[in-house]
Amino acid sequence: MRARSFAYTRPLTLEEALGEVADPSAKLLAGGQSLLPLMKLRLASPEKIVDLGRIEAMRGIRREGSRIRVGALTAHATLAGNPFLEDALPLLARTAREIGDMQVRNRGTLGGSLAHGDPSADLPAATLALEAEVEVRTADGTETIPIDDFFLGPMLTAVPSGGILTSVTFAVPPTGSRSAYAKVPHPASGYAVVGVAVVLHLAPEGTIDHARIGVTGLAETAYRARGAEESLVGKVPSEELFRAAAEEAVGEGSPVGDIYASAGYRSRLAKVTLRRTLLGLV
Repeated sequence: MRARSFAYTRPLTLEEALGEVADPSAKLLAGGQSLLPLMKLRLASPEKIVDLGRIEAMRGIRREGSRIRVGALTAHATLAGNPFLEDALPLLARTAREIGDMQVRNRGTLGGSLAHGDPSADLPAATLALEAEVEVRTADGTETIPIDDFFLGPMLTAVPSGGILTSVTFAVPPTGSRSAYAKVPHPASGYAVVGVAVVLHLAPEGTIDHARIGVTGLAETAYRARGAEESLVGKVPSEELFRAAAEEAVGEGSPVGDIYASAGYRSRLAKVTLRRTLLGLV
């Protein structure tokens, strides 16, 4: 099936893009790995496409004080292969390596993935565990949105009408932290049936003093399991502790079922995946 006809524009600057997207019939195009398939299936039929691909200011990775800023148009492949990122935010780099296939990683972008808001995408879990903040530009100025407040529902985010997600900043975990992203992929699409991103840091005496957990695929949106995090802090790692934390983490979401997996099956998968991931970090 072919997409319906549409107008196409490719601005060179963010200011030009903001002018174009003020048109309510316009749809932003980043890497196109989500939008274009929807258009071909006619599940989305925008009248106008605003291609952001030429706006170089929306690419790049740099450190800003205690945080790291990543441009929204930075490709998954760049995240996966960047030596600085591998050293400073290994969780983000490792998660990017789990996305799709080589072609998708070369074209798909950080901002495009987050703005699409797919509840089974990989990057939302990592951004939650890394306490990301999303920067959005509108005609009225710049707004910073904590990632905890960003995902509002399936394919629904806090980017306002006429706004453009321009960059994402990440908190740098404590020195010596251990992190991992693990998922049970759907065999056809590669999307996460469930996925968990974890950052742990152990104090010198062996107790956990920093824990962050992001969960994707389980509920209508990716979410941060704050209760499970709190249950870990101050405790000595053990299988029993991690089993209880996994139960807590799943209980914080509202598991959903679909044609691929029932809510109960997803819950069991999430518990096992999180418990094993935690055990693998200690």
